[in-house]
Amino acid sequence: MRDEKTPEQRGRSASGYVFTKRSIRDDFDLLDASRQASEFTLTDTWRVFRIMSEFVEGFEQLSQIGPAVSVFGSARATPSDVYYEQARRTARMLAESRFAVITGGGGGIMEAANRGAREAGGLSIGLNIELPHEQKPNEYLDRLLEFHYFFVRKVMFLKYSIGFILFPGGYGTMDELFEALTLVQTGRNLNFGVVLFGSSYWEKLLEWLKDPMRARGYIAPDDLAIFRTTDDPVEAVEHIRRRLHAVAELAAKRKAEPGGP
Repeated sequence: MRDEKTPEQRGRSASGYVFTKRSIRDDFDLLDASRQASEFTLTDTWRVFRIMSEFVEGFEQLSQIGPAVSVFGSARATPSDVYYEQARRTARMLAESRFAVITGGGGGIMEAANRGAREAGGLSIGLNIELPHEQKPNEYLDRLLEFHYFFVRKVMFLKYSIGFILFPGGYGTMDELFEALTLVQTGRNLNFGVVLFGSSYWEKLLEWLKDPMRARGYIAPDDLAIFRTTDDPVEAVEHIRRRLHAVAELAAKRKAEPGGP
């Protein structure tokens, strides 16, 4: 079911993209166990149509962007932060390699990445999310999509990216990191590149993954090879480029098979 509001009612971004603002109250109600009375559960079926509309709108807007990389990191990083400039430089190089750059659309590292992509003439995309304290989209976006549901937004990052480059960040960055690692580990997204930028920041986490996690057998030794850690934008971009080549080779192989597309 599509939103029947007029563009004027729905609002427009600076780039002209129409987006819909929704209340986050509904999401709180969805997850609040104290509200799961029988009369409330009757509304869950109708919420499916709202979820569906976000998927359809996201698919329509992102299906033609070409190869893309999602860049994550703290929204609280300032332009004076060393990682801000590194993210800007990395995104500029991605754009020069003809990758679209996708971020969460906010400030900090996200702003830096969108800024670098635009400076290089690349496509700069923001997937913004409604939060209790509204996240203001940065000014370096060519295309802005607004999401109400976190899980729909997460699908867009994963479906339309060839890989993630993760700069130092908080819970949101960790969420995206472990989601991607899980999908690669379980064979759901084998040719997906994961790069951790800033070795000193990730050092303690990597130690923890080795011991106790790997030491106790909770992950396999090969699981630590899923991602790459670097301090060099050139190495980060090259790792993603190799993933793109692997995907292209796989697509060509499938096309050559009998009955292939």
